[in-house]
Amino acid sequence: MASPDGASGVGGSPEETELSITLTLRMLMHGKEIGSIIGKKGETVKRIREQSSARITISEGSCPERITTITGSTDAVFRAVSMIAFKLEEDLGAGGDGVSAGRAPVTLRLVIPASQCGSLIGKAGAKIREIRESTGAQVQVAGDLLPNSTERAVTVSGVPDTIIQCVRQICAVILESPPKGATIPYHPGLSLGTILLSANQVRGHG
Repeated sequence: MASPDGASGVGGSPEETELSITLTLRMLMHGKEIGSIIGKKGETVKRIREQSSARITISEGSCPERITTITGSTDAVFRAVSMIAFKLEEDLGAGGDGVSAGRAPVTLRLVIPASQCGSLIGKAGAKIREIRESTGAQVQVAGDLLPNSTERAVTVSGVPDTIIQCVRQICAVILESPPKGATIPYHPGLSLGTILLSANQVRGHG
């Protein structure tokens, strides 16, 4: 066992420190997943907000991908992620013919500044291997940056319970190693091609 020295160099119990931290988690979702999270007339997202007490915003736009941002105490964020994971499992897993044995895996795509991905991967991949082995979830860090940003996609898949454990561990790493330099956040659909087209051309393609 490692000695507890320096584990909580700051005064107060670790629990108190945990609660005062505000965490922001960005996830990339496709139309079907977004529909599942928003629910009829926004009822689902409203319930997740109320029960998790996290702030949840979903980016506007007509492109197939949207960014869901979850902000709150680490606890609130994990509650929201857990509700989202179970909701996706319920909705997207139900599309099958019911024959498939076991539960359909759920995939969450986290968007993380590239400067933090090094810590997440660890020396020679040690950290990410440890996360995979201890949680049983699949974790992939994209090699390339997302278009026009300094962020990368980190894909986590598995059953909701393993995903939640995995997201917790990823967040712990992120909180320990803040991003270096300026982060250019990824905005789906804002590819240069779209920007260069004049507005009337875009409208014409509606």
